[in-house]
Amino acid sequence: MSQTQKSAAPHLYLQVLAAIILGAGVGYLWPKIGTDLKVLGDIFIKLIKMLVGPVIFTTVVLGIGGAKDLKKVKRVGWKALVYFEVVTTFALFIGLVVVHLLKPGAGLNIDPATLKGSEVATYAIAAKAFSWNDFLLHIVPNTMVSAFVEGEILQILLISILTGVALGSIGPAGDKLLHGIDIISQLIIKILNMVMKLAPIGAFGAMAFTVGKYGLDTLVSMGKLLGCVYLTCFGFVFIVLATICRIHGFSILRLLRCIKEELLIVLGTSSSESGFPGLLKKLEKIGCPKDIVGLVLPAGYSFNLDGTSIYLTMAALYIAQATNSHLSMAQEVGLLGVLLITSKGAAAVTGGGFVTLAATLAATHEVPV
Repeated sequence: MSQTQKSAAPHLYLQVLAAIILGAGVGYLWPKIGTDLKVLGDIFIKLIKMLVGPVIFTTVVLGIGGAKDLKKVKRVGWKALVYFEVVTTFALFIGLVVVHLLKPGAGLNIDPATLKGSEVATYAIAAKAFSWNDFLLHIVPNTMVSAFVEGEILQILLISILTGVALGSIGPAGDKLLHGIDIISQLIIKILNMVMKLAPIGAFGAMAFTVGKYGLDTLVSMGKLLGCVYLTCFGFVFIVLATICRIHGFSILRLLRCIKEELLIVLGTSSSESGFPGLLKKLEKIGCPKDIVGLVLPAGYSFNLDGTSIYLTMAALYIAQATNSHLSMAQEVGLLGVLLITSKGAAAVTGGGFVTLAATLAATHEVPV
């Protein structure tokens, strides 16, 4: 990394951090103005989403198509999927243990009959429309173009893998196409660098809207649950993931320092996709092979949802505690089993975690939706 790149990284880091703090201040002091600033965050997220599809496609195609050993790619893919499932299960279990110990919903004594509002009904309707078969069908796009138009990561990943494997098996003609895709990849990275300069503005607008719209006081009643979720995620990162990193010979702290800009951008915009392109480049710069990064990272965005798994478990049990819905151990294990499936749909369903949570509760019939 050049000296210019080294100096630019902390500069962006400080800008995003300052923008988040300033945005929270504006939203708190002038809620109406903060709410109106939502457009700044929306524009930045749309710009990033505009680039996520092409970045995934070019990276995966170049990684797989340029790989000399396709068996290695297949082996890495299976290892990644097994890892995702094991760690996700662990995250679900940890969420279950913590919510039992701290009992954030105990004592609220909420009557489920009072929760039949229109917003709840919206998520319940979306949940009824969700099924595991729908999720599997959703992976396959209607056309090769529609996946990019709709920005569907899983569908783009499928197209990219098929394209990469095909290009890697057709000889010299494939090499020429790979060279052209490499040039397109360089163009996309240039555009990405231009867009990332707007990250502080996007983070400022998104944070101003969040605080201006919902305020600080309205979050107090949910503070205990939020505190439990953040505490659990913190412990998961610095105990579970740190142990995994140590076993494989590197430090979680060094990794977090490396990707601190992406973490702050995600925090400010509340969109994990906003950190994807930068994370892709960072991992390649620190020495991860391009074919592995291109395959594992997009798949991880869809299947390795540890934070979502922690949230889903704790939210489901929080609702059970708040509504005095007693669950036996067998019912809780059944809930975990359903979450293992429905949590994989969080990346593919509009409404994300809320719809997935509603789908899980609707499937178990033990906790009111």
